[in-house]
Amino acid sequence: MAGKPRRLGFLERAAEVFDLPADAVAGVPRLELVGDRELRVENHKGILAYGREEIHISGGVYIIKVVGQELELRAMTGLELLITGKVLQISLA
Repeated sequence: MAGKPRRLGFLERAAEVFDLPADAVAGVPRLELVGDRELRVENHKGILAYGREEIHISGGVYIIKVVGQELELRAMTGLELLITGKVLQISLA
C-alpha cells in the first residue's frame, strides 16, 4: 500500500541544502561500531546506567542500551563516548 510521501522537516531540509549529515543537524545520536570491541556514540546526552555488562546512554529521543562483557567507558566528552569491551547487543528504546 503506497502512502503519502513524508514531508521533510526544517532541519532535514537544511541538512540537504547545506549537504550536512542529518544526525548532526537534528541532534540525534550517531553510533559507530568497530568490530565487536569498540563503540563510539556521538551527540549523546549522558550516561543513565553503567556496569561491566550493560550501559544505558541518553540519546535525547532514544535510550541506547549496550549489552556486552567487560564493558568500559574509556573516554567521555560533552559530544562523544568511547566504550570498549565485547559488545554483544545494541538496542534503541
